[in-house]
Amino acid sequence: MKNIFGSNHFNTIATHLKKEFGCRIMKLSLDAGFTCPNRDGSKSVGGCIFCSDDGSGHYASTIPDQIQLLSSKWPTGKYIAYFQSHTNTYAPVEQLRTFYEEALSYPNVIGLSIATRPDCLSEEVLDLLEEFNRKTYLWIELGLQTIHDATRERLNCAYSLSDFNEAMNQLKKRQIKAIVHLIFGLPWETKKDMLASVDYIAKLHPFGVKLHLLHVIKNTELATLYPNEFKTFEKEEYIHFVVDALEKLPQDITVHRITGDAPQNELLAPLWSIDKRSILNGVQKEFKRRNSFQGKYYTK
Repeated sequence: MKNIFGSNHFNTIATHLKKEFGCRIMKLSLDAGFTCPNRDGSKSVGGCIFCSDDGSGHYASTIPDQIQLLSSKWPTGKYIAYFQSHTNTYAPVEQLRTFYEEALSYPNVIGLSIATRPDCLSEEVLDLLEEFNRKTYLWIELGLQTIHDATRERLNCAYSLSDFNEAMNQLKKRQIKAIVHLIFGLPWETKKDMLASVDYIAKLHPFGVKLHLLHVIKNTELATLYPNEFKTFEKEEYIHFVVDALEKLPQDITVHRITGDAPQNELLAPLWSIDKRSILNGVQKEFKRRNSFQGKYYTK
């Protein structure tokens, strides 16, 4: 196997989309006002212990505001509307249809990215997503985080690995692209545990992955455990681990994220993660040092 990515060393979604559409594609982060079954009491209350009140939608704003900002920098670019905050299939189907159609009505919005939970894809919702998949560029983002149910139970996620597997099967059946989220650095997990999650996803072969560094956000349940019950990654340790993970993924899996974003005024740890550019540069340097690339150690 050889490096087919050049100086990038891995299959970035930005490069993939530019090949697909012939121009820069940017994501518009949206908060459509959804909630979550893990917050409203139907599954649990309080949400996952790492999740902030905004449901990971720290930078969400309106479509017109974001287009105005981005178009001044990249006037020939196009957009994917990213329904980011909370669970974006957790509403009546007709309400979902209205939100999705409105997002697609804006100029140069060429697709949808919809973040949801594996247990919030009913038959009716899947039928709706299949309908949109036929008429626009669509992917669904599923927050797996870890394959280990014991960890997920302690995180108060309120869904199982079997829920995730069923969601993936249903999306694959309908030929809908899936992006799988993993979090590195979860309490109670070793690096071996985390790499087991990577190996599991490699064999599932989704369209894409998002690799998140665990952020400890103020005023979350997770923050009450830090630093007594767990420590976060050190910067160089995390950079090396990300490369370890990417080396195990098939080369055709698109990589949408290798760290993450958190508001500086809400971030408790690790504070080094604020300098996102240095992490991205560090990963590239580590690939180069190893003479390595995504998929180097992938085995079917």
